[in-house]
Amino acid sequence: MERTLSIIKPDAVKKQVIGKILDRFESNGLKIAAMKKLQLSKEEAQKFYEVHKDRPFYADLVDFMISGPVVVSVLEGDNAVLKNRELMGATNPKEAKPGTIRADFAQSIDANAVHGSDSLENAKIEIDFFFKDSELS
Repeated sequence: MERTLSIIKPDAVKKQVIGKILDRFESNGLKIAAMKKLQLSKEEAQKFYEVHKDRPFYADLVDFMISGPVVVSVLEGDNAVLKNRELMGATNPKEAKPGTIRADFAQSIDANAVHGSDSLENAKIEIDFFFKDSELS
């Protein structure tokens, strides 16, 4: 049983598709082990995306992630990291397969609806960033 982190980003929250996205996870065998809606501060977004701080898109990514509330979830299931990444689709929604979350709900490579951990190691780090052990069921 694996755990992974999912973030429904400000663009998807604003479009009111939270339930539709969560249904994709549950309908595909992922359990929601924890969830919260929050507004990231600039400092939190900078720290969370620190791995990208030297990339040209970092400042825009931080600004985007603080532009509105996000929904952060811990997803649990067999091969949760890979399954979530398949459900999300390619980072660029124009390259995402039909029926994926990004193909259906994302506007652009920048406003791409969701974030998901890219490895088990990063999933642990990202889950610990947002959740205490007592918040996980």
